[in-house]
Amino acid sequence: QLQVGESGGGLVQPGGSLRLSCVVSGYDSDDYGLGWFRQVPGKEREGVACHSGRHGSTCYEDSTKGRCTISRDNAKNTVYLQMNSLEPEDPAVYYCNLQQYWGQGTQVTVSS
Repeated sequence: QLQVGESGGGLVQPGGSLRLSCVVSGYDSDDYGLGWFRQVPGKEREGVACHSGRHGSTCYEDSTKGRCTISRDNAKNTVYLQMNSLEPEDPAVYYCNLQQYWGQGTQVTVSS
């Protein structure tokens, strides 16, 4: 059964960095597109970044463009989201999504 699982969240100061990881298991190909999303209480889940798979094309939400980089390591079945210059608007639960599968999320908190 296909599963995705996030890790890497935590508490950082404004301007700090985090690298989130999404491990994909139970999928017999490395040619899959995957997206990172985030959600804060009371708001809809919003897209942050996406990776298309073997083609390697990426997309970013406007508020994170230039501060986030999505990448993948197919040998580890892992997609990363490197987030730099974290801002007070970035705290949320971050999720990865592959097709209809979602992980449990990882909490990112930005505070001094």
